[in-house]
Amino acid sequence: MMKIKKTLKQTALFSLCAALLAVAVGCGAGKSLDVVGNASVTSISAVFDALPAEITVDEATGAWALSAPDNSARFLWAPDYSVSGMHDIMLEYALQPFLEAGLDVGQLPEMFTILGDQTVMIGTKLGDDRITYDGAPTPIASYEKLVELYRDTVGYHAALDHHNVSVGDGNLFEWADDLRTNDKDIVFALNPEPLIAAGVDPEKVEGWAYTTVPIDVNGKSVDVYKFLKPFDLR
Repeated sequence: MMKIKKTLKQTALFSLCAALLAVAVGCGAGKSLDVVGNASVTSISAVFDALPAEITVDEATGAWALSAPDNSARFLWAPDYSVSGMHDIMLEYALQPFLEAGLDVGQLPEMFTILGDQTVMIGTKLGDDRITYDGAPTPIASYEKLVELYRDTVGYHAALDHHNVSVGDGNLFEWADDLRTNDKDIVFALNPEPLIAAGVDPEKVEGWAYTTVPIDVNGKSVDVYKFLKPFDLR
């Protein structure tokens, strides 16, 4: 009887240790199992390599800024959320095409900021995290921190084979998973609704396509309108 009890205790102990080991391995493997997040890092690194001259440090915010090849729009992401100010991720784009299409800036909601008289800025404050790095921060290291700390801001658009960062309210920066096979390598995507409500005629915005894109909503494909500014980098 003593031998049986001892064996049962050993079996129970072994099972407990195995369960704890499985949990530990699962926790450690969580990052490597994030296929979309990891692929977004690899693919945006290729974008950075293709646009070295278009990636700068924004003097006003201290954020990294990736400019469109024609300088009509920018995607910005902060290296340190504890000092980044109003927003940690944001889009900026030229105001004039929307003014010419009927925009009344006084009718825009508070989420919009007009910089000077030339630029519109919209973004999100993610948190107050103090971000530290092994060595000096780089654009890709700061993007990796975004994926690590605020994974829900990063998505994948299967219809276009695009990864994206949502800066809030349906406004996104998107990029191709593979620059070699996609003719829309980077895309600035805007939610048209508040702009239309503020007087914009969506068919008259020069430099932006007003069209529908399919998105997944609860497992169903739904077409939604966006203002799109795509660029082919190759």
